[in-house]
Amino acid sequence: MRNLLFLVVLVFASCKQKETSLTAQQIIDQSILANGADLVANAQIEFDFRDNAYTAIRANGIFKLIKSFKNNNFDLISDVISNTGFRRTLNGNLIHIPDSIATEYASSVNSVHYFSVLPYGLNDKAVKKKLLGTSSINSKEYYKVEISFTEDGGGEDFEDIFIYWINKTSFKIDYLAYSFHVNGGGKRFREAINQRVVNNIHFADYNNFKLKNASTKLENLDQAFLNSQLIKVSEVRLENVKVIPLN
Repeated sequence: MRNLLFLVVLVFASCKQKETSLTAQQIIDQSILANGADLVANAQIEFDFRDNAYTAIRANGIFKLIKSFKNNNFDLISDVISNTGFRRTLNGNLIHIPDSIATEYASSVNSVHYFSVLPYGLNDKAVKKKLLGTSSINSKEYYKVEISFTEDGGGEDFEDIFIYWINKTSFKIDYLAYSFHVNGGGKRFREAINQRVVNNIHFADYNNFKLKNASTKLENLDQAFLNSQLIKVSEVRLENVKVIPLN
């Protein structure tokens, strides 16, 4: 009986060691595969978000991220980010935008596309990964991974920091938090809802929260969420999602 008990303890310890021995890189790699995010690199993805139409076309390293909407005169405006930079068109005609405003428009377009296909993009060269440990939220266990960026290749918002709570079983991102510096800066926490798969790629909507206490550290927002110390400010919902594989 004593030997059997020792064996059980040994097996448990071995499993525990194996579980915690995953690196941040390995966790992100498994999350990308579990979410079908590897398929994003060669696909056309379309969705509607807050009365705007978004299209992302990615194929063998060539990409085009588009936001389209109509102004008060019912003219069609399209903001486009591609390998060659940013441009805006009005009814198909290129229009000049000052660099400072173009940067703001491009950041807005990129942000929506970035969140729409997470964890795609978390293996980009400018991404730095750090495992903060594990966490329990509503009786589920999570890896807690911090993502930051190098200045070289990290874009205008390279100082932003993200934390992802990645489900230990499914490797889906059920929660995330981030700090940002634009518009006065701040922190946000998101809870994934309406998780679904479209043509083998995982998508999620989010409940979006801000802090009651601005001094709460980013890595502690999971506990703030559990302790009802966050305020829901919006819902992030992607509608009419379509995925067309490009092979």
